[in-house]
Amino acid sequence: MTGTGTRSLTVATTTRTATAPPALGGLGLFTVLVGAALPLIDFFIVNVALPTIGHDLAAGEALLELVVAGYGLAYAVLLVLGGRLGDLFGRRRLFLGGMIAFGLTSLACGLAPDAWTLVAARVAQGAASAAMLPQVLATIQSTTTGRRRAKAMGLYGATAGLSMVVGQILGGILVAADVFGTGWRSVFLVNVPVVLVGLFLAARAVPETRSPHPEPVDGPGTVLLAASLLTLLAPLTEGRAAGWPLWTWLSLAVFPFIAYAFYQVERRADRHGRTPLVPPSLFALVSLRRGLIMIVPFSIGFSGFMFVIAVALQQGEHLGPVPAGLSLAPMAAVFFAVSLAGPRLIARYGTRIVTAGGIIQGTGVALIALAAWRTWPDLGILELMPGAALAGAGQALQLPILFRLILSEVPATRAGVGSGVMITTQQSALALGVATLGSLFLTLTPSLGMRDALVTTLLVQLAGIALTTALSLRLPRVVS
Repeated sequence: MTGTGTRSLTVATTTRTATAPPALGGLGLFTVLVGAALPLIDFFIVNVALPTIGHDLAAGEALLELVVAGYGLAYAVLLVLGGRLGDLFGRRRLFLGGMIAFGLTSLACGLAPDAWTLVAARVAQGAASAAMLPQVLATIQSTTTGRRRAKAMGLYGATAGLSMVVGQILGGILVAADVFGTGWRSVFLVNVPVVLVGLFLAARAVPETRSPHPEPVDGPGTVLLAASLLTLLAPLTEGRAAGWPLWTWLSLAVFPFIAYAFYQVERRADRHGRTPLVPPSLFALVSLRRGLIMIVPFSIGFSGFMFVIAVALQQGEHLGPVPAGLSLAPMAAVFFAVSLAGPRLIARYGTRIVTAGGIIQGTGVALIALAAWRTWPDLGILELMPGAALAGAGQALQLPILFRLILSEVPATRAGVGSGVMITTQQSALALGVATLGSLFLTLTPSLGMRDALVTTLLVQLAGIALTTALSLRLPRVVS
């Protein structure tokens, strides 16, 4: 009897072990966070390198905008598909494949002989990022629970926000360092050794996970989502530099109809029990719906600010790439420090921390606008420091918490879909920020002058911060 009981216990234990989800250890978490940082760094790293790229490759403004927009468009359009493919074929497998492709396309960017080759390589690099990044959040969601998940999500949010600021700083340093005479090419070539180390670690430390009931790829949904994002983002990002030709207006006119068709196709698939690319039923989750609504104006303001400040400091203040990049160092340092305290603050005060973050960020941006108004044309790191530090603190109290909130109620079986939807929303908003606030700034500069154009653009961003602060009052008070 005792032997039988022991055997039964052994079998039960073995069964539980076999069916238990794989755990993500510390090294594995570090590795996937490196994978999360790379695509975001590369979205911003070219901002301070654009003048050098334009001079070296004899590229005009429209082509230089394509270097930024081509990456962002491919990245945004394919993110949800990348999440679905990870659910279907294995998240670790897609993460490794995406990382390999990211390394190869980074090498292609760094070796590009002309501007059009660089644009093509950047589009491919964006596609590689879309395969890699959704697997990070999906892996965290499916391999962690409770406090470990809260900590991992907090670190992901901190990594994402910090990467966007560090990308611009790193770009300036690399261009000025002119490593082995590579100039601007080093901002892409630096990815190659990082990818090699990441692949080595991922093969050993990142567990394989996939959805237990994966759905086939939603072909109609994928095509319609790609078409809707392209018809919105392509004209907004290229319209001003191209002189707003007819195709830009036709594209914007078609966008609402394609978006509506996408919604109807996804809704019909959801009702018939299939899993569409973006399940409308997912938006029944209050935390996801309200978090996504808030992350749009936040990301528009974030990316627009980063682009505008880079142009203003280099073209208006005639700063070199290093001082232009380092002017945001206080923002990066404070963001990192405050984001580490985020999990403790959210546990004690709930999502009202996000509201406080909006107020602090708004104060920081107002101080930057005041500094630009009073000190131009002597705006530098010392003048920007108080405002940049406050803005970084405010952003750190919003972005990591929003990421955690949006995915807090998404079931593990839909981790890839949920993370893909969230990152697509964020990435599309980042692209919109460069297109809208960037275009506003560049349009106002000839008539108002760069100082007044910068101050006006910052005031528009302040209006967006006021909107996110108001929206934060509708967030669920507690994050699970």
